[in-house]
Amino acid sequence: MQTQIPDSDTARFARCIEISKRVRWDIDEDVIRGRTFDMTQTFLPRGLSKVDDLTFLLDGEKRFFSQVQGRTYANIFGLVERFIVAKIQEVSLDYTLSDQTALEALVRFSDEELKHQDLFRRIDALAAKQMPAGYRQAGDPDAIAKAVLGMDSWAVLVLTLHIELFTQLHYRESLEPDETLSPLFKDIFLFHWKEESQHAVMDEIELRRLDATMTAEQRNKAVDDFIALVGAVDGLLQDQTAEDTRYFLEVCGRRFSDSEQQAVYDGFLKAYRWQYILSGAQHRSFQRILGDLIDESQAQRVNDALRPLMAT
Repeated sequence: MQTQIPDSDTARFARCIEISKRVRWDIDEDVIRGRTFDMTQTFLPRGLSKVDDLTFLLDGEKRFFSQVQGRTYANIFGLVERFIVAKIQEVSLDYTLSDQTALEALVRFSDEELKHQDLFRRIDALAAKQMPAGYRQAGDPDAIAKAVLGMDSWAVLVLTLHIELFTQLHYRESLEPDETLSPLFKDIFLFHWKEESQHAVMDEIELRRLDATMTAEQRNKAVDDFIALVGAVDGLLQDQTAEDTRYFLEVCGRRFSDSEQQAVYDGFLKAYRWQYILSGAQHRSFQRILGDLIDESQAQRVNDALRPLMAT
């Protein structure tokens, strides 16, 4: 298929290639550098973990709460990048015999996301060596990717843009300024952020290109699919919350009251909903881009779907 895009978009793709070449990094030489996790250190900062809500936890328990979340944070990124790679490879086929700058940029995008998946698998293995046995990741990445890719492409690209925007937000506003975090954990998301910044630019280009070809009826259906995807993400988060609550309570080794156990579950779920859904939905760039594409009634449907999650 031959796809023609405006010169301005080709220039944006070229800029993404330039930055990709400049920030290119290696998992062993630049990120891990022979290090292991120090379990006396915090992984996720308080603004993401929401651990301060759990006032009954001891200091060591609060640190472990952040470490469990940190392991899950990395694993969920690895999981969602499974479907992102597949979608970007699909999109790149439109440029095979046309705009080679766009093709190169999107091929680099796919290659970087494959590297990120490898990074997160390596990080989980490093965490497993230092953390007590019993942690489990909810959901099968391949099955989840197949389900997501069965949805409308517009909805998948909106979800992808949402993910890559909140990735940047989390690093800049929470991870980067916190000097108390594990240096290894912090570096993982420093290098991840360096490449995700270009990915969000390409997500927007491709989303707007696709949107321009759609009828009002097709877009309305796509909005429904996006809402369904948000619901599916929340279902995954609830499953992971149950696993992480079980693991946390087992490892802590002291008895918590029923109300405290419920508070631990609620704390994980609140944090995960903020991390993976609400922080992205409230991102100004995401609201601007999505607002350009949908009408008021569609925006209201999206807001209605998000409202129950904000009440956690």
